[in-house]
Amino acid sequence: MSKRRGLSLEEKREKILQIFYESQDFFLLKELEKLGPKKGVITQSVKDVVQSLVDDDLASKDKIGTSVYFWSLPSCAGNQLRHVQRKLESDLENSKKKFVELVDKCNELKKGREESDERETALAELKAIELKHNELKEEMAQYADNDPAAFEAMKKAIEVAHGAANRWTDRNYRRFRLRGVLACSHSNMCSWR
Repeated sequence: MSKRRGLSLEEKREKILQIFYESQDFFLLKELEKLGPKKGVITQSVKDVVQSLVDDDLASKDKIGTSVYFWSLPSCAGNQLRHVQRKLESDLENSKKKFVELVDKCNELKKGREESDERETALAELKAIELKHNELKEEMAQYADNDPAAFEAMKKAIEVAHGAANRWTDRNYRRFRLRGVLACSHSNMCSWR
């Protein structure tokens, strides 16, 4: 007793294409939904299958009035496949040309880089210089806190912050003093001056 499995998307596409090729006619979606189960494609998936065929240019779709017609003829499929083949062949030729160009460029770049004692010593010297450069960068980062320019900038920032704090304090002092003077002038007893 084996379980019957459903068709894959590719099998459903082949079945719907068979419907198109056998009749070589135009169909509405409702007609395809009726013919699909006869070929083994369930009604609910017919719309998605037909749309995938249209998206891949294996079937055509046209709206005439309020109706949408679908069709696919064997000659259209052959033309489509020939077009795809030509495109793939041109892409292959372009890729081959690019490959040859890259191989030539690689060989050209290798000309001055043959393995030799002189080259090896130059590479070792370059590596040593890069290591020394990195060490000096790290050492400079350690002394960045003691940088005179950074110290001067910090000193100026402290002066600006100190001045701003004094301005705000002075403003608040004047405001409170003005309130105290006004309060004293309106009442006979002045508790704060």
